[in-house]
Amino acid sequence: MYLKKAGLIESPRRGYHRITQRGLEVLKEKPKTVNNKFLMQFSEFKSFVKPEKPDDKAEENLVSEMSPEDMLNHGYKNIRRELADELLKRVKESPPDFLERLVVGLLVRMGYGGSIQDAGKAIGKSGDGGIDGIIKEDKLGLDTLYVQAKRWDSIVGRPDIQKFVGALHGQQASKGIFITTSAFTKEAEEYVQKINSKVILVNGTQLAQLMIDYDTGVTKVASYEIKRVDSDYFAGE
Repeated sequence: MYLKKAGLIESPRRGYHRITQRGLEVLKEKPKTVNNKFLMQFSEFKSFVKPEKPDDKAEENLVSEMSPEDMLNHGYKNIRRELADELLKRVKESPPDFLERLVVGLLVRMGYGGSIQDAGKAIGKSGDGGIDGIIKEDKLGLDTLYVQAKRWDSIVGRPDIQKFVGALHGQQASKGIFITTSAFTKEAEEYVQKINSKVILVNGTQLAQLMIDYDTGVTKVASYEIKRVDSDYFAGE
């Protein structure tokens, strides 16, 4: 799908893909890897990843050309985006200890620890510099994750991550999660790719999406099941 969004392939028929002229030109360059960072050079892909909010007239024209199924998908994406924005706004407006409780509940829903009582009892109490708390990686407690949760508006840079990694080393730990309501600099993201410790960075946008995916801070309003004709069922006619 990403290659299609970047204009490197096209789909003339359902189930078939054909490389475009742009795709052929890219192949001539023999890139070592084709990932999201590589595809960001193409304006179509950049718009797909970071779409600009259309004005009302453009939105109306776009919707009028959609099939009913596309309209549902489009509406769902808009609802999810607005919900994520509202969630992040609420989290930022809450006290710092609320974020710590949120992180505990979210990680438990994602399968870490066993219960909120067992998994997050150390959150906010470790007092060890760059570490806010400890949570079990599994229900049996065979391994632990060290957590840093910061309700910040300013972007998180490499020095903050280095401090967290140093705190991990002080605990002889190799796994950690740094969660922030803001974002990370490019240098911070590149740094965690080069170190031996396994450190996961979760920015505000990702935090909000995880809250939606794991029903944390949200309630279900409605659900719809979309069906289409099963061609195989009628194949024997």
